[in-house]
Parts: sequence; structure tokens; C-alpha cells
Amino acid sequence: MFAGRHPAVSTEPLISRPPASQALARFKVLDLTRVRAGPTCVRQLADWGADVIKIEMPDEAGEMGGPRHGPDFQNLHRNKRSMTLDLKQPQGVEIFKRLVKDADVVVENFRPDVKFRLGIDYESLKPINRRLVYGSISGFGQEGPYRDRPGFDQVAQGMGGLMSITGLPGQGPVRVGIPVADLGAGIFCATGILIALLEREVSGEGQWVRSSLLQAQIQLLDFQAARWLIAHEVPGQAGNDHPTSIPTGVFPTTDGHINIAAAGAHIYKRFCQALGAPHLIDHPDFATDKLRSKNRAAMNQAISDITRTKSSREWIGLFNEAGVPSGPIYRMDEVFADEQVRHLGMARPVHHEKLGDIEVVGQGVELSRTPSGVRYPTPEKGEHTDAVLRDLGFDDAVIAKLRQQKIV
Repeated sequence: MFAGRHPAVSTEPLISRPPASQALARFKVLDLTRVRAGPTCVRQLADWGADVIKIEMPDEAGEMGGPRHGPDFQNLHRNKRSMTLDLKQPQGVEIFKRLVKDADVVVENFRPDVKFRLGIDYESLKPINRRLVYGSISGFGQEGPYRDRPGFDQVAQGMGGLMSITGLPGQGPVRVGIPVADLGAGIFCATGILIALLEREVSGEGQWVRSSLLQAQIQLLDFQAARWLIAHEVPGQAGNDHPTSIPTGVFPTTDGHINIAAAGAHIYKRFCQALGAPHLIDHPDFATDKLRSKNRAAMNQAISDITRTKSSREWIGLFNEAGVPSGPIYRMDEVFADEQVRHLGMARPVHHEKLGDIEVVGQGVELSRTPSGVRYPTPEKGEHTDAVLRDLGFDDAVIAKLRQQKIV
């Protein structure tokens, strides 16, 4: 079907390419991801200028990951081009493999068996492009007894131990309010991809990068996991208190609550002085870290009786002036109204043709010379299909035939 194709000059305006000054502008990424973990990974690459082509099924009912014009989808898929391609058809796979020839990265988060059935797994693509870095995210890993189970963030939170240490003592398992396993797996996979691209500069070879929700969730347990592995302690729920550093937690004020972190002898002393309670420094129940942890309920009550006498703003001013970490507890609208959050640029503006001027969430890391950016909004489904196909050398007649056959 492709015998008659030839390069054609496109009259369709292309979405603006990443500027040359962008850190990852020289890399082309083929994005096969959906829902959250995979798109989180690709967003890390796209925000620093990678040329990302989001590949979507032509006739897929609904949107994997919520409504396309909803906040979640718009936040996850900015800075991409979009083409439709049916990878269940041989011609669709052939077109995908043509894209792979000069791609740097492929990212997918299918269930592990799907890519092999489609013939687009790493080993199948490696002969086409030995420099290809192939990123995979799954629920439980690419191998092992749970390999074929469908993955979901809350399931990973439970199996990874997070729900057992979240919530109030005795409350029973509690999920965290964000999809932390999804986000962690995406960020870890992006890190692995960047490492593989750096290693490729030495070896000239790509490789297969793998992450999973379960692996990410366990790594994110950090010191709580280490408490078991090294000391054989089974952490429990500590509510708003820090599990091991007391006093660190939520305390009432005249107009709400604040967070205070006053662990350690030096900070605890400064805290007691700022609190106007120097008697707590050498109190026989609170004089050491060990005693404060042992008597945390009494410690918290003594502090709360005092913090209830002033407003949140007053206490935060006093504590920060004394070098004691503290801060307000915001609703989401208050987060983005905060002057420091505004200074950091955590709400990034972008214009969408249908939604108008909107804002999406900024990156949590800064580079001094190569800033991240939101160059363009989430594309409409298949918005750049014709342009991508023309870049591959397909003429308008062949593109029309591909559409008629529902391959694109």
C-alpha cells in the first residue's frame, strides 16, 4: 500500500517545534502512554523541550485518563503533538516502526504482555534502531508472579505498605490523597530514561528502562522501609505526628491549625523559647528526644494549650524568626495564592484554543540556564497526524487511504 508514497511539502501549519535552546530539544519521544504513570514520565521530558509525539488509537471510545478538556488531562499532556495510529493493524505497526527509526525514546505503560502481542517490544524494535531507549511502566514489574495483574495506584499504595502508615493510630488503612505510586513510577522512569540517554553517549547503544507502581511505592517509603529492613521495626500509623521526631505535627491556633517541626535538641530549645514556655526545655517528661517521643500525647497537649492563644500568622512569624520550621495548612486555592508559590511560578500559563487562557502545574525542579516551560497546550486528538505522516514521506493520497482504512 505504500509503494506510491513520496515526500510531499506540507501546507498545513505545524505546531511550533521546541526551540534549540531547550535542554532536550534534540530528542524525539514516541509516547504510547495513557492514564497517569506513563504520562507523568513523558511530561518530565516534554517540559524540557523533547519533541514528543503522542500516539493514540483512532477509534478508542472515551479518553484514557478522563475528559480531554478536563484539568487532569490538560495538565498531563501539554507540550506534545498528537497523531492517531491503530497499532492493532499491521500497517499501523509498520508506520510506528518507521517513526522508531529516528526516534530516541519510546515510552509505554501497557500491561506487560500487550507490547509483545503488538510486536513493538524493545527486542522487536532494537534491530530497527540500536540507539533506542525504551521505557516501560507496569503495575508490578515486567517479570514475576504478579506480572500480568492490572496495576492501580491505590492497590500499589496498599501492597507497598503506605496505607498501613497513613492516618490516625488505630484508624485502619488510609490512602494518600494523591496517586503517589503513579507519580513516583513516572518520575523514576523518566530518571532512568535520562540515565540511559547519558550512557548511550558512551556505548552508542540504547536499552530497556523499567519501573513499576509497586517498586516506586516501596522506594518512596524511604526511612519507614529502612526501619523494617535494618531495625526490624514495623511502623504504624502516627496521624499528623512525625513517626520518630517529636514534636513535629499539627497544632491548633485561634483561627485554624499550623504545622510545627521542632525535633532535635537545638531546635526544640529555640521552639520552647519562641513559644514562651522555657519551662518545657528541661521538663522531666520532655527533656530528651527519647522522652518527648515516649510522652508525645502529653507533649502535644502542653504545646496545644499555648498555641491556641494566638493566630496562625502570629505563631508562624514568631517561629520562623526563631529558626523553627513552621507553616500554614492551606486549601488548594490558598496554595496558589501564596506569595512564595507565585514567586516560584508553580502555576504556568498556556493558551488553549477551546479553553482559553488556562494554567497548569509547573515543574518542581529548576535549572539555572535551561528552564522548563509550557510551550503549548495539550493537543486535540490526532491534531498532528497528517503533519507527522508527511514528515515520514506520505503524500495526501496515501494519507487519505490510511484514514479510509481507519489505520490513522
